[in-house]
Amino acid sequence: MRISELTTPALLIDAARLTHNLRVMSEALPGPRLRPHVKAHKCTALAKRQAAQGHRAFTCATVREVEGLAAAGLGDDLLLANEVVDARRLGALDARVTLAVDSPETVEAAARGGLREVLVDVNVGLPRCGCAPERAGALADLARKRGLEVRGVMGYEGHAMLNADRAERARLTAESMERLAAAHRDVGGDVISAGGTGTYDLNGLATEIQAGSYALMDTSYMALGLPFEPALSLLATVISVSQAFAVADCGLKALGMDHGNPRIDDAKVWFCSDEHVTFGERRVAVGERIRVWPAHVDPTVAYHARAWLVDGDAVLEDWPIDLRGW
Repeated sequence: MRISELTTPALLIDAARLTHNLRVMSEALPGPRLRPHVKAHKCTALAKRQAAQGHRAFTCATVREVEGLAAAGLGDDLLLANEVVDARRLGALDARVTLAVDSPETVEAAARGGLREVLVDVNVGLPRCGCAPERAGALADLARKRGLEVRGVMGYEGHAMLNADRAERARLTAESMERLAAAHRDVGGDVISAGGTGTYDLNGLATEIQAGSYALMDTSYMALGLPFEPALSLLATVISVSQAFAVADCGLKALGMDHGNPRIDDAKVWFCSDEHVTFGERRVAVGERIRVWPAHVDPTVAYHARAWLVDGDAVLEDWPIDLRGW
């Protein structure tokens, strides 16, 4: 099959760029130093490529992702880096599953669900999940009383991740890791899990980094000057041309828009609507195929049932996005 035969919008993964990204990260963070986050691609075929690079421990955001990796034979060491209050499906899996906990209720959920291992999730500056650092020790004690092994701590410096100033990104990361280190002193354990694509080479505390976007990349991360290449794009078809602008068949229902408009080479994107992207400053014809580069890879991938691994105009493989849903 050729790219020209695909129905648009079609999610494309450039095989050479993906290989480059996986290699660069595996050299920077070999083996257990990286725990790839599958929420960025939700695809077991891609996860298997990460495992082939020596990264056999994975980070997940949903129960569905944990179940899918386990079913695909990738259940050596799975971390659900998210709080749940019903862990029964996790405890039933034939896999090693560690659950993030940040409250007595989530500790109880882990114990009731039949799980054996947890990480204490600590708020290191991003107003999302995580207990206060000074509460981490007491939470770990409670987990141990409930028969759970506390592997260590985790914290996500997400508020630093996309800061364009590398020095400021480093400062925010160091500040966040001071909080996590204080919590770890009270909790104990071998694991300090943190980080992401934007801080993978700045986080000196974490024993493992939870990067995910590095594999495919998006325009938000590309702005940071990281050594990874944009491997994910959407193939779209120009469906209407006016004197000042053109429209292609790729809109809000095909793109993650929370980080802003996508990019189109040699064009200025005006706006996206449900099924359209309107752009100017590039001469195109009705029926022409263009590439649209998303600003946020994670939700973009989740909108699609499959991705096509490509090399130039050749379609190499059809990869189901099989970890979607809950």
